[in-house]
Amino acid sequence: MSQSLVLPVEGGVPIHAWVEGVEFEHHARAQLQNVARLPFVFRHVAVMPDVHAGIGATVGTVLATLGAIVPAAVGVDIGCGMMAVQTTLNAKDLPDGLGKVRHTIEAAVPHGRSHNGGKHDAGAWNEVPDTVEAAWAELYPGYRAVLAKNPRSSHPRPLEQLGTLGGGNHFVEVCLDEAGGVWVMLHSGSRGVGNSVGSYFIDMAREKIIRRQKDLPDMNLAWLEEGSPLFDEYVEAVGWAQEYARVNRVLMMNHTLRALRKHTKRFEVIDEAVNCHHNYVARETHFGQSVLVTRKGAVRAGLGELGIIPGSMGAKSFIVRGKGEAEAFCSCSHGAGRAMSRTDAKGRFTLADHRKATEGVECRKDKDVIDETPGAYKSIDAVMAAQTDLVEIVHTLKQVLCVKG
Repeated sequence: MSQSLVLPVEGGVPIHAWVEGVEFEHHARAQLQNVARLPFVFRHVAVMPDVHAGIGATVGTVLATLGAIVPAAVGVDIGCGMMAVQTTLNAKDLPDGLGKVRHTIEAAVPHGRSHNGGKHDAGAWNEVPDTVEAAWAELYPGYRAVLAKNPRSSHPRPLEQLGTLGGGNHFVEVCLDEAGGVWVMLHSGSRGVGNSVGSYFIDMAREKIIRRQKDLPDMNLAWLEEGSPLFDEYVEAVGWAQEYARVNRVLMMNHTLRALRKHTKRFEVIDEAVNCHHNYVARETHFGQSVLVTRKGAVRAGLGELGIIPGSMGAKSFIVRGKGEAEAFCSCSHGAGRAMSRTDAKGRFTLADHRKATEGVECRKDKDVIDETPGAYKSIDAVMAAQTDLVEIVHTLKQVLCVKG
């Protein structure tokens, strides 16, 4: 029996929400009702247990559509997602103090943002490594094709940000599994170039919708219709940005593993690396119908597919295997989900609270990461309990080191 709560929506498709035992805020429900009333939504809207209000479309939403895409439902961090690899190291192989390891990783992976993202931005490369140059050479032809049609979607530093972390909830972690095995896990997306692409097409969709439909309850739900030139251009651009995000994670992982090797014995990467988006759109078949599936804060969890569900910087994370639940459009949550806004977290938690919550984790303990403190997020245990019909747990990971932007 499915764990989902089915909510009928007057004038729209129903909402199927996997929210048993977790908070389902009123604002998020209202947003989802607006989404459910869009004329091209297929069957129902699926809602993951880490659900919380976003811009237009709710974070934790899986939206299957016919003949249209909502750019704001994909968002501006296009292709944001997770990557994790298991190593041959064990907990005993790590140095007693992890401070030097963290600093080496921080030096190897640009993170954060300074100088308004300009030439001296700490979160971008000042001297671009050869590996990044080579990866950009593969990506550049696709970017050039995108800009040829939509030059205003450009970003000034896509090369310099490739292989970099960003800020906010993005992170690099060293974790231990249930047997003491060492994993490296990271979270990031398409950086500034994805933001530029996403923002441009969101604005273009709004312009188009205003001309033909002025009563849309939220202009952030403006859509692009299949068959129009702008739809095709968005599909091309978002596909490129998703590939940029995937490559970005691969580069960061390689740089992180190289940094870790400076402090440990020789090791290898074992098992299959998991590299999955959780903000993206893809064409898939569900209930016998070819549809466009937008996952905003959700991971594909088809039968047997591996995914990653992280907790906060002081909690557990999970490597999971999908169960292919049809009603969820083969999806699961992308994390614990925020329990409050960043502003609320900064006003509620003290540095002492943060230090206590992250005890045993080598990480920043300063005021600039208070908005990412564990208490700002939902309980990852409750989130996992709400989706046992969506995924099975393969590994439980506990971070011992966390790099935040």
